[in-house]
Amino acid sequence: MSLSRLFSSQIYSNVLKIGAKNEYFGAQSIFQVRCMKTFPNKPNNNQYQKLRDTRNYTYYIMSLVIVAIGCTFAAIPAYRIFCEQTSFGGLTQVAKDFDKIAAMKKCEDRLIRVQFNSDVPSSMRWEFKPQQHEIFVHPGETALAFYTARNPTDKPIIGISSYNLTPFQAAYYFNKIQCFCFEEQILNPGEQVDLPVFFYIDPDYVNDPALEYLDSILLSYTFFEAKSGLKLPDPFDPKNRPTIAQDNRVPTK
Repeated sequence: MSLSRLFSSQIYSNVLKIGAKNEYFGAQSIFQVRCMKTFPNKPNNNQYQKLRDTRNYTYYIMSLVIVAIGCTFAAIPAYRIFCEQTSFGGLTQVAKDFDKIAAMKKCEDRLIRVQFNSDVPSSMRWEFKPQQHEIFVHPGETALAFYTARNPTDKPIIGISSYNLTPFQAAYYFNKIQCFCFEEQILNPGEQVDLPVFFYIDPDYVNDPALEYLDSILLSYTFFEAKSGLKLPDPFDPKNRPTIAQDNRVPTK
């Protein structure tokens, strides 16, 4: 055996003997080794405390980073709930109480004009438009409107739509019973489909002072191309409904 190997074996044997005598060989020994690397001379109590403080400070910073990331993800559903309750950003309500809908009384002395708008970004190759420019409806009365989507290309395209309603104050009273928003729609080459929007305006619309002179609202839909296999949230689940950015576009003619 060479002299270097013999010397290394003796050092290793001494380390094992020291570790066997130390009942805190685990975490305590590792901590001491770190101290020895930081302080070449024998560390005193102040140096041990300084290293402990540094380690605790590092844990504190890491905890803050983790909490900040968690708050970022939690803010998204919280904002969605806020928009659902306040109709902020033009997010309309989703009707669920069908007994209430059946028992609604139409407000004959108030007539609201609902205009329809459609849009597609340049990356979306569909033809998309409303079948009617506008509908006149009384608060408390159900109405049915249609949009038409067509794929003029030679490839299947999957689309998904978002919507908003302006002015935003009226969105709280606009209730959709059925619509095609936030659901995947696949159109084969040359295929055309009619997309319904079944809705009503809550009778309480007429009791809101802010809407006393507001008799015209605009419902806008935008279709985007969706990737195949994308898992989408249920649009009728309030916890999953996305918020919609403000939109001041004029209706199509």
